Amino acid sequence: MNWLPIAQIFVSIVLIVLVLLQERSSGISGVLGGSGENSFYQTRRGLENIIFWSTIVFAVVFAALALIGLVL
Repeated sequence: MNWLPIAQIFVSIVLIVLVLLQERSSGISGVLGGSGENSFYQTRRGLENIIFWSTIVFAVVFAALALIGLVL
């Protein structure tokens, strides 16, 4: 069971980095006028798409590790 806290720390650091790498104007600030574009929907392409989906995957892994920690 010594691997669980280490895995949670690693996943949380990766998750923090992925969130910080995401484009700032793609969130609610972009909807409220933070970006100069007139479009409401922006298509993610390339590296931006990989970062987006990686963030979702690592968030799910982090939640799963937290639930495993509660059960055990």
